[in-house]
Amino acid sequence: MSRTVFIEAALNGPWSQSRQPLMPVTTSDLITDGINCAKAGASIIHIHVYDPNTGKQFEDFDAYRTVIEGIRQHQDVVVYPTLPLSGFANTDQSFTPDARFETVEKLAKAGLLEWSVIDPGTTQISALNTTTDNEIQFLYINSEAEIRYGLQLASQYNFVPSFAIYEPGFLRLGAMLSKETRGCPKPIYRFMFSDRFSFGFPAEEIYLLAYIHLLKQTDPNSLWMIAGLQVNTENIISSCLAAGGHIRTGLEDAYFQSEIDNLELVKQAAQNIHNQGYEIGTAPQLRQHLSCL
Repeated sequence: MSRTVFIEAALNGPWSQSRQPLMPVTTSDLITDGINCAKAGASIIHIHVYDPNTGKQFEDFDAYRTVIEGIRQHQDVVVYPTLPLSGFANTDQSFTPDARFETVEKLAKAGLLEWSVIDPGTTQISALNTTTDNEIQFLYINSEAEIRYGLQLASQYNFVPSFAIYEPGFLRLGAMLSKETRGCPKPIYRFMFSDRFSFGFPAEEIYLLAYIHLLKQTDPNSLWMIAGLQVNTENIISSCLAAGGHIRTGLEDAYFQSEIDNLELVKQAAQNIHNQGYEIGTAPQLRQHLSCL
C-alpha cells in the first residue's frame, strides 16, 4: 500500500509584494489562493495577514478569522497563522511572551486554531548576496520564555506546535521543551533549508540526512517535512519522500521574484509525489495521523 504524503502551502510570508509580486496580500486573495491550493492537494495552508492601509504585515484577529473561516467554508484543511516576526523590519525586538502570542491565544479561544508557529530558537537571517539595498538582514528572535509560553498554550488549547528548524539546536531545544510541557501535542518539525540566506543548511541530501538522524535521536516517530526560505528543495524531494517526510511549498519559501504562483507550486509538488508512487493526504487523514503519534 502506498504511503500518504501531506502538502503544506505557505502562501506569502513577511516579504511583501516588492520581493514576491505573485503572493496574495488581501484577505480575499488569501482565501481564493488557499481554496485553490487545497483543491490541488494541500492539506495545510499557512498564512500571514497584511494591513490594507499600509501594505505591511500585521497581527490582526479579525483578518485571520476572515481568512481561516473563508477557506474552511469551502475546503476542509488546516489553516494556521504566523507570529509577529520579532527582529524583522519594524517589528519589536523585546516582546513579552503573552504579547507575542496574543493573537494566537485569541484564535485558540475562538476555536479557530489547529496549529501554531512556535519556533524553538534564535538565529541570524541574512542574504548571502548583499549587493542591493533591499537585501534582508535581521536576528530572528524566539526567547526560551516565549517558546515555553507558546507550548503551554498548545497544551491548554490542544493545538499542534509547528516547529521551524532553522538550525540543529532548534530541533534539540524544541524536542526537550515540548516533552517537558505536560499535555502538549506532539510537534510538527519543518526542516528549514536555504540557498540564499545564511541560516542553517543549503538544500542538499547530506544535510537532510543529518536532520533525520538527529530527529530520530531526540523525538522519534514525529511527523516532519522539508521547507525553507529562498530555497528550491527539488534536489531533496526524492530523499525526503523515501525517508518518510512530507513537503512544504509556496511563495513564502520560493526564491524572490518567483514567476510561478502558489497554485502551480502545489500542483508541481503533487505531481512529484504522484510520480514517485505516493498518495496525497487529506486534512482528515492528517488529523488522524497526528492523533496516533
